[in-house]
Amino acid sequence: MAIQLIAQPVSPQTPPTGTPQDLGVVSGRVTDESGAAVPGADIVLVHVESLAQFEVVSRADGRFSFDDVPAGVFRLTVSAAGFATRTLPGALMPGDHSDLPPIRLTLSIGTISVQVTPTQVELAEQQIKEQEKQRLFGIVPNFRVSYRADAVPLNARQKFQLTWKSVADPARFAGVGLAAAIQHVRNDFGEFGSGPDGYARRYGALYATIVTGTMISQVILPTIFRQDPRYFYNGQGTIASRVGYALSRAVVRKADNGRWQPDYSRVLGSFLSGAISNYYYPEGDRRRLGLTLGNAAIGIGGAAAGNLMQEFLLKRLTTRSRQTSSAIP
Repeated sequence: MAIQLIAQPVSPQTPPTGTPQDLGVVSGRVTDESGAAVPGADIVLVHVESLAQFEVVSRADGRFSFDDVPAGVFRLTVSAAGFATRTLPGALMPGDHSDLPPIRLTLSIGTISVQVTPTQVELAEQQIKEQEKQRLFGIVPNFRVSYRADAVPLNARQKFQLTWKSVADPARFAGVGLAAAIQHVRNDFGEFGSGPDGYARRYGALYATIVTGTMISQVILPTIFRQDPRYFYNGQGTIASRVGYALSRAVVRKADNGRWQPDYSRVLGSFLSGAISNYYYPEGDRRRLGLTLGNAAIGIGGAAAGNLMQEFLLKRLTTRSRQTSSAIP
């Protein structure tokens, strides 16, 4: 059942004087900025000369009307919840009916409260942007470690982004160049030959090995198994407990659901990348199973050594690292 609000004037402070021919009607409509009706708005009319005051409430269609208003100058004040109050002047001739133009109310900024909650993807994006500023001595990337206890999981695109920025960083190219130079001087993988061409082949094979292993164990398999490719800094507890934590994280990894589980991504990734790396080297230098097992062992052992360095040394040398508020469980 619809309830219609009927405008009723409040008793004037000073009763209107004059004959009925001196009285008139003031009406109008209250709207918002889009032109939609504003029902329930309070409209107060004050007759400036006599200080007579009338008050009505706008109806469902936003309209209002004052009857028996004394002729002369008046002031109209319109207010509604959530809107800024408006005051308008007007004048009424004796016996006239003044139908005012639409009175538009604007939203009151002070009454608007908008709460924006970032999504998990947006939070992860903000956090990996922090990680992408982490560099050893301000130069060498140290992106794949999180110093946050509240780090949220990454989606597939973010896992690729974080990993690719690490392997494609100029400092990475320089490091591979140094390692390839050492291989070249020692004449490792002799079938690559000597001279600039031999160095270029060693460089290409080494960089391809790194990229393959990193992409498989840090992007492809973590996406399949829903595991997080980052090392989560602990930083608390006894030295022995931190050593155990760091070493175990070479074969244990946090899943995207926050639980710890066997590191399928690293173990399987080490064997897969070790097998693939055979094809980057000359036929005579391929040891097949031996090279595969050797590269897999190097991958897991290197991860354990890297974790120890992250836990006890690299944080001190990393610029823009973020302190954790509590230990990683």
